[in-house]
Amino acid sequence: MVLKGVILAGGTAQSLKPLTSATNKHLLPIYNKPMIFYPIEMLKSAGVKDILIITGTYHAGAIFQLLGSGKDFGVKFTYRVQDEAGGIPSAIALAEEFVGKDKFVSINGDNIVFESLRPFAEEFERNREEMQILLYKGTIEEAKKSGVAVTKGNSVIEVIEKPKEPQSSNIIVGIYFMSPNVFEVIKKLKPSGRGETEITDVQRHYLQKKSLRAEFLKGKWLDAGDFEDLMHANIETYNLCRDNGSDAYTKKICK
Repeated sequence: MVLKGVILAGGTAQSLKPLTSATNKHLLPIYNKPMIFYPIEMLKSAGVKDILIITGTYHAGAIFQLLGSGKDFGVKFTYRVQDEAGGIPSAIALAEEFVGKDKFVSINGDNIVFESLRPFAEEFERNREEMQILLYKGTIEEAKKSGVAVTKGNSVIEVIEKPKEPQSSNIIVGIYFMSPNVFEVIKKLKPSGRGETEITDVQRHYLQKKSLRAEFLKGKWLDAGDFEDLMHANIETYNLCRDNGSDAYTKKICK
């Protein structure tokens, strides 16, 4: 299976200023390493060795300097710069040439999971669906500030962005397995009221085609979108890593 990887590490991260006035959000520490190291390890766990890093103009040089060619990580990095924020699909659109005709997995750079992505990559390869999303059973409060999915087994019935009264606590985490035809879908998207393209619109496209599959995470999922989440991610990662992890993948990611 040829599966390429994309890490979205752009944006100005206004909710984390003044920290992000000094550095790129994805270089902020989570326990003992920069945040972006976690999605790199997550992609490696799925067997991905060819990775595109999409970043913004803010502190892009710091990312290039830290990550280099990828040799130190056992992977190959390619870089694209997004000139201005335009939503997750607009960032993913920059990966079209890199992806070519291959399937790929895109990860929001502030997402951390503590389990291997290999089983999910294998499910995506086995099944006919053109897009696969990962879900995390969160709390109702967490669901209110996230995209959520209503499901029946692995079938998605509905996707809702930041519902005021969630029908489900199945949080759609920022990890998306996609076929290369997603770029044609993105080209037809119109910006939402926020002035950005929305990943939920991409999901709804495949939902209407009955080509959207959901898989559930079994372990912990963390993100670091604001100060509260950043602190929580550091505390939870410290607690999980303190005893050097309870399984092989956690042991590896905690090094």
